[in-house]
Amino acid sequence: MQDRSNWDWDPGKRVVLDTAKCSEGVQWMEELHVSPDGETAAAICCTDEAEFGLCVNGEFGEDRFEKAICPKFTPDGKYVTLVSQDMEWYVSVDGEVWPEGYGFLWNIMTKGGGVAVAVQQDMKYGMCVNGTAWEDLFDNANNFTMGADGKSVACAVQTEPMGQAEIFKFQSGIFSVAVNGVAWKENFVNVYTPVFSDDCASVACQVRRSLYDYTIAVDGKVWNKNYNCVWEPVFKPGGKDVFAPVRIAGKWGMAANGELVWDNKWTQLWHPQFAQDGKNLFAIGASGFGKFTVVKNNAPWSVTFPVVTNLVVSPDGEKAAAIAKKPNDQYTMVVDGTAWAGDYDMIFPAVFSPDGSKVGCVAEKDGKFNILVNGKPCGESFDRAFTPAFSPDSTKVLVKGVSGTEYSRSVLDATGF
Repeated sequence: MQDRSNWDWDPGKRVVLDTAKCSEGVQWMEELHVSPDGETAAAICCTDEAEFGLCVNGEFGEDRFEKAICPKFTPDGKYVTLVSQDMEWYVSVDGEVWPEGYGFLWNIMTKGGGVAVAVQQDMKYGMCVNGTAWEDLFDNANNFTMGADGKSVACAVQTEPMGQAEIFKFQSGIFSVAVNGVAWKENFVNVYTPVFSDDCASVACQVRRSLYDYTIAVDGKVWNKNYNCVWEPVFKPGGKDVFAPVRIAGKWGMAANGELVWDNKWTQLWHPQFAQDGKNLFAIGASGFGKFTVVKNNAPWSVTFPVVTNLVVSPDGEKAAAIAKKPNDQYTMVVDGTAWAGDYDMIFPAVFSPDGSKVGCVAEKDGKFNILVNGKPCGESFDRAFTPAFSPDSTKVLVKGVSGTEYSRSVLDATGF
């Protein structure tokens, strides 16, 4: 969880931006994005024919671009945008443009204060990290990921060329994982979802060893068993043990380092997530068609729904929350097996307070957005709302939203929820 001790937690509402300041004299204004602390609001604006500028808290920087896309705030409040100038693409971070341009950029990733993007140059693909692209690029790259240290990156890459209709070459294995620009020596038919260990020293991923056999590879070495299918692996915090959902004889279970630790009794089992201390393992599972729930240490919640998504584990690792779609096509939040009252057109991912006692989220109903805390509306309704945040002592909640043309941040009492 990011450090919030230096945020403004004084109670009350403050209007940060009247968006009319950005939209004056421009052809159009794109979607507003807001920093985690709520102090900065920014939008891409078309300032003239084929000309774009970045409006931050109502002020435009001097630079203009042929195009600007994919704006994003990092957890520490940097405003990152991909911009095009003279037919090349660059990364802009808080208005400072990285010096090197590329054929195309996409997929901004931010962790540990670092910024990485996927890069294409001369029809070769790889990654650019904190302004430096990989020395060697590949014929194909996908499934990009970034480590917690903000500088380690990895992705699936094609290591061997393949012409049209070379199906036997494809079946022999032409994909691997590149970590910080260096590919594993081992090749596979396919590679999916590489993930880093918490110390960024190891990488695990799904691999397809033949047309029909799947397993997990860790630092290029495969588990000693094949499966009908596997899903994204996860490292147990503090070590090198790797867990992953695996499909055996038509049912899903959880394996650790190739050995089954949760029986293969689930119709579906995916999105595994450990508590920070590694004591509890959560996943989304299904006991039958359309019967999804959350599973903790192989024990399911007592409630099921047609769809369950966006699993979030509390800071203490004891609780979990997830979005559930109900049979009436409305949404709710489920926390530790208890669904909040009320139906919503959409529910957005949960955030826990640092002490784990409160859960907040954005909810949409009839075109209006509210912040919910423990299932109850907190503050006013908005035309658009942003992910809330709790103070370090869990007594206050930061509410951010747009009403009309005004974007405001409010610090409200959260002790009554």
